Amino acid sequence: MGPHIPRGARGLSETPPQSPVFVIHALMHAIAALSAATEAGRPVVLLSAPGAGIYAGPGWFKALVDAAREAAPEARLSAVLDCGDNPGAAQGAIRAGIASVIFTGRQDVAERLAGIAAQAGVRLLTDRPAAAFDLRDLFFADPATLRRYCAECLASLRVIC
Repeated sequence: MGPHIPRGARGLSETPPQSPVFVIHALMHAIAALSAATEAGRPVVLLSAPGAGIYAGPGWFKALVDAAREAAPEARLSAVLDCGDNPGAAQGAIRAGIASVIFTGRQDVAERLAGIAAQAGVRLLTDRPAAAFDLRDLFFADPATLRRYCAECLASLRVIC
């Protein structure tokens, strides 16, 4: 769990997204989640694996999200890159234009990053949102199986208006 950040601190957010969160590990995961969400008429959040901003980088994540958007252009989504407690990875994600970035490091660093993020129009989160479904165990599943699991997950969740 990240450090406690006072509510109202500019650019920081501890409020989890209202849309179902899918933890994605590959492009096929993102496409399956977006396809199922489009069919269900629901927005979703695509969340990277923990620390992906450190080991995969913001370029990879941005390219993955862009390709998924192209494959499912009607999908309503937001994407969140987890940079763990690495401020360099978080700064790289902000520079790359990732819309939402998770940083779980020290509070004083989070506050400085929040100012940088706010200037760039990026949302800085200090906690990972709760996942509705993590696709890690389906890494090698075929696209139809992935989409089916994502659709079943969406069907089992209560719609929050």
